[in-house]
Amino acid sequence: MTDHYAVIGNPIAHSKSPIIHEAFRLQTHQDLSYEAVLAPLDGFAPLVQTLVDKGYRGANVTVPFKLEAYQLCNALTERAKSAGAVNTLIFAKDSIQGDNTDGVGLVNDIEQNLQVRFADKHVLLLGAGGAAQGVLLPILLAQPASLTIANRTLEKAHFMVQRVAVAHAVCNITVTTFEHLNPPSLKQPFDIVINATSTGLTASRLPISDQVFAQHTLAYDMMYGRETPFMAQARATGAIVADGLGMLVEQAAEAFYVWRGVRPETATVISHLRKSIN
Repeated sequence: MTDHYAVIGNPIAHSKSPIIHEAFRLQTHQDLSYEAVLAPLDGFAPLVQTLVDKGYRGANVTVPFKLEAYQLCNALTERAKSAGAVNTLIFAKDSIQGDNTDGVGLVNDIEQNLQVRFADKHVLLLGAGGAAQGVLLPILLAQPASLTIANRTLEKAHFMVQRVAVAHAVCNITVTTFEHLNPPSLKQPFDIVINATSTGLTASRLPISDQVFAQHTLAYDMMYGRETPFMAQARATGAIVADGLGMLVEQAAEAFYVWRGVRPETATVISHLRKSIN
């Protein structure tokens, strides 16, 4: 019997997930199907129940349903709890388990594909919204020397740290505002700078100094498919620049592993997608 999976969102037609999981299926010779499903904005939970009733084995969840998916689950992994959101559902006989593979996808892309280790590095995470919260725990578990979280307001960043980092802090954590990422407050550049804000959607530049970057710095934007102002700023300083396409593929690979117990190869899938986008 073919096992059925889906990605649920609204909108959903743009999703690359069916392409990615088809590539994984062909690689690993798994008997499964994977489709994109449009959920009504007020009908996510009934749609999930319909998939469960039809015998689906699991689903990915994208905007705007990750928080609703979190609330729907009756079992959550530790990384889903820390993220406060769910992007991967596992359907069992009498339960729906929620997981979040975004953070692992980010770390795997940076460490395995870009060959930059977090261990002993000074890391800057820009933003304190859902995207930042989703990757915080995996970054901490990668054991950087320090982690600085910068946001427009301190309150939201402090809340995120208190929720996740208290139990998992293995490095020095600093919370600050974007304005303090400028001299004289800024003392030295960072080794890894991750943009988890939505500024790329509005083509607006973050109010941070060029001195955040150095030639050895990896500047990573979680968005993909466009040159964001953050990427352009970092590139002009001579930093190493990457977008989030690899993260997209790696979080899908982690979900595939959760469902199937098989870890697909990702480099060729990333390369194929990049050629199709460009």
